[in-house]
Amino acid sequence: MRKEDCYLLGKITRRHGLAGNVILKLDTDQPELYNKLESIFVEINGLLVPFFIAKSAWSKNDALNIAFKNSSEALVDQSLGKDVYLPLSTLPKLTGKQFYYHEIIGYNIHDENDNDCGVIRSVNDQTAQTYFITNLDGKEVVIPVIKDWIIEVNREERYIKMHLPEGLIDVFLVPSKKDE
Repeated sequence: MRKEDCYLLGKITRRHGLAGNVILKLDTDQPELYNKLESIFVEINGLLVPFFIAKSAWSKNDALNIAFKNSSEALVDQSLGKDVYLPLSTLPKLTGKQFYYHEIIGYNIHDENDNDCGVIRSVNDQTAQTYFITNLDGKEVVIPVIKDWIIEVNREERYIKMHLPEGLIDVFLVPSKKDE
């Protein structure tokens, strides 16, 4: 399995108990979708290693207590602190204005007048307000992701049309290092 064919599910944060169980902290808005996992891929030394799950139970709202099938203590130790992935094919298909952050990288942002507002390079969801980071004419632009602003997600032509308040692009235009 290649990392490009997977999405980040979370991270194995620590051991739990003496039986070789681990805690998997999920990085998702819908943890309930993952209560029946059969296997996961753990990134160890740059490779995705499959781990098969014997049983799992909720530790917290967004963390699973997992027991692996046929895994050695050494392999469990190697999994600690590592990222966990699942194949993209396991994600349900989204339609309409819904999207996964990983799927829209490379999409263009257009305002309601079809003006180009840049190409999405990444999505930052680690702050109170999630935002797109786009590249427009060699400059970085930060565009808040607000559901009510999204007019259309066109998967065929790879763009998102948004209602952007007048002057927003100018306000959120991040100067490049050489402009300062």
